[in-house]
Amino acid sequence: MTDAGPSRPMSGHPNRKVREIDGRRIVFDGKGFMRHPEDWSEAVARHLAEESGLPELNQTHWQVIQFMRDYYFYHGRAPMNRDLKSGLNMTLMALEALFPGGIREGARRVAGLPNPKSCAG
Repeated sequence: MTDAGPSRPMSGHPNRKVREIDGRRIVFDGKGFMRHPEDWSEAVARHLAEESGLPELNQTHWQVIQFMRDYYFYHGRAPMNRDLKSGLNMTLMALEALFPGGIREGARRVAGLPNPKSCAG
């Protein structure tokens, strides 16, 4: 996985940064969330996970990531905590512990989902 170095702000968009990861130019918001979830790939997920302090993604991580992505593309928004709990049959504590940064700052970023508009930076 390659990262072309520090993020570069996009012209006219001080809160957006373009990074090159695994040969892809990906736009992130000011808080590190992908702007376009369709730019995501498993290689990008591994890179973002490693960057967040998670050197390896196991089967449970991938299950959470895939559930979040499937839910997002079906419903047009990320799953709420109750959706995650029931859809994955896991406790919130277990889900939060899987990713550094928990569900929102960890799992959501690694899954390539955008930051909710209400808190986008």
